[in-house]
Amino acid sequence: MQANSNATDPWMQTIGLLSLLSGVAVPGVRLPAASTNKPACKVCRPPVPGEGHRALVTLIDRPNASTATISWRDSTRCCYGDQVWRASRARAKGVCAMSGCVINPNDAVFKPGRCRTSPLNVHAMILTSILDDVTST
Repeated sequence: MQANSNATDPWMQTIGLLSLLSGVAVPGVRLPAASTNKPACKVCRPPVPGEGHRALVTLIDRPNASTATISWRDSTRCCYGDQVWRASRARAKGVCAMSGCVINPNDAVFKPGRCRTSPLNVHAMILTSILDDVTST
């Protein structure tokens, strides 16, 4: 006889979850209680002036004047090993992800390239002058 007969057997719980995914009910298998806690939505917010940099941003390559390959590592929000950024103009005021300098509307910047799904750091910007300085050194 088991010491705690009310405890959920991990193997039976796994079988129950697999049967739930397959759409076939397995008699005698108790499914875990549904969690009411929704996972927190991961949003990579842009840096704020005066706040320490949270992301480690590194220039990997500069294939041409209008693109740059950036490594973006932020342990609390998002991580991209080789993200393509494209030259653009700032539409709103912001902060350069590499230097922390203020970005004003219409400044020349690089932004993460868009794909099917927007990257978590979609609102981040890097001043073009900063990338030019890093490239020349």
